[in-house]
Amino acid sequence: MKALRNYLDKIKPNFEEGGKLHAFRSVFDGFETFLFVPNSTSKTGVHIHDAIDSKRIMSIVVIALIPALLFGMYNVGYQHFLAVGQEAGFFEKFIYGFLAVLPKIIVSYVVGLGIEFVVAQWKNEEIQEGFLVSGLLIPMIVPVECPLWILAVATAFSVIFAKEVFGGTGMNIFNPALITRAFLFFAYPTKMSGDAVWVSTDSIFGIGGGQVVDGFTGATMLGQAATAAPGASELINVNGTPATMWDMVVGLIPGSIGETSVIAIALGAIILLWTGVASWKTMFSVFAGGIVMGLIFNVFGSTDNMMAQLPWYEHIVLGGFCFGAVFMATDPVTSARTEKGKFIYGFLIGVMAIVIRVLNPGYPEGMMLAILLMNIFAPLIDYCIVQKNITARENRLKSTNN
Repeated sequence: MKALRNYLDKIKPNFEEGGKLHAFRSVFDGFETFLFVPNSTSKTGVHIHDAIDSKRIMSIVVIALIPALLFGMYNVGYQHFLAVGQEAGFFEKFIYGFLAVLPKIIVSYVVGLGIEFVVAQWKNEEIQEGFLVSGLLIPMIVPVECPLWILAVATAFSVIFAKEVFGGTGMNIFNPALITRAFLFFAYPTKMSGDAVWVSTDSIFGIGGGQVVDGFTGATMLGQAATAAPGASELINVNGTPATMWDMVVGLIPGSIGETSVIAIALGAIILLWTGVASWKTMFSVFAGGIVMGLIFNVFGSTDNMMAQLPWYEHIVLGGFCFGAVFMATDPVTSARTEKGKFIYGFLIGVMAIVIRVLNPGYPEGMMLAILLMNIFAPLIDYCIVQKNITARENRLKSTNN
């Protein structure tokens, strides 16, 4: 590492003011600060000096996403070979999924970071580090059959209109990854819903491919529940067999690339909570809100509505509920920041996600819209909590003086 540090110090003057590569100053700065903690320090106006900057926090989140990403790659291959009725080993399934997912990750980072590099150079600022996480989140929350050009358009829209116009990382109102998904959902609905987008049936570099088996269904579990006939009570796997609770928890079901495995997401949650990067209050209250609303619909919901009668624990493990609670709702920029506000914010996300699922079959997922809706109200929640505290302190002061 010392040799790399010395090499960067040697070429750094070329990227500074007056250097022949000054046009790429922001790119060099972003690369250098990603590899090493910056050695510059603030002189005034700083309360805390700490080596853990936002780049390190974002790196921890990326590490926490790795289990869900790796399992998502395997599940893409698993669903493919299940759909075409072919036998395949673990590595063949994983390699198939890896080849299917990797181009989406590359497109997300190339487009998103490319825009951020240009904006940073134009504004003569440092490259914002927030896209380290968003660039990985975006390919994980889309179907495997989402075309690359559509993903590129949606990523560009999100970075420009949901982030840079607000001032960049730390200033955005909405979660950029969810804005990408929302853009895709409303601009290209046939590429984000239905039976044909969740399971890849084509061969990739000669791996896989074939005719789908009889009884094949590519719909997600929530999609099936939303469109089920009155009185239906069974969810079906890709190959036509009944889906078990084990399938749902492990994640061996159709869905967005990184959202299916509760176990993999739980590993990420442990990392985020152990390092203190995510708030347990927000995470816990999202699950609490979802469970409470699920129980309410189980008791008072229509018996003809399969989504309403879906057990609360299936609501929690299906779709993007766990993924949203762990990685989206806890986003420190767009979520509530007061301690009491985190409980309220998270609880309302859980409640709204189940309400949207049950009452609007056009949006069987629910979690995306619930988080985006509460992104709007997060500042209001914090404002009310702060004002309540101010009022309480003023009243205490008045009573003391009297």
